[in-house]
Amino acid sequence: MKRIALMALLLLGALKLVAAEGAWLTDLPKAQEKAKAENKLVFMDFTGSDWCPPCKQLHKDVLTSKEFSEFARDNLVLVEVDLPRLKPQTPELQRANRELQRKFKVSMFPTLIILNGEGKELGRLQYSPAFKTSDYVAQIKKLQNKPA
Repeated sequence: MKRIALMALLLLGALKLVAAEGAWLTDLPKAQEKAKAENKLVFMDFTGSDWCPPCKQLHKDVLTSKEFSEFARDNLVLVEVDLPRLKPQTPELQRANRELQRKFKVSMFPTLIILNGEGKELGRLQYSPAFKTSDYVAQIKKLQNKPA
């Protein structure tokens, strides 16, 4: 019986993680269309998911938190721009992500960029291990009210 309960808890945790992960897009033009249609901002996370310790920490502590997920659901279209070293990606996704890295002049990871639905950059959020999820949400809320 304990084994069944443990398996159920593990399955529930996995489903929760998949649901949170499923909200992230990898196609910026589609994300912009969605943001424009839903009157949301585009949140771009430039990450090195398999080699960047601060990226992993940000993902674990902030981007998968309940507070961020709930805020994002109502206010953001999430875009992951992953530049891994070992994790497999299609050649098309690799090219697209490298092009976005060049276009937005990203040289440090993680880099968080907020765009409006038209693709205009409204701001960048700095990573700090001292920042809490509420700090990121507060910064994004300020950008929501920024004139386009």
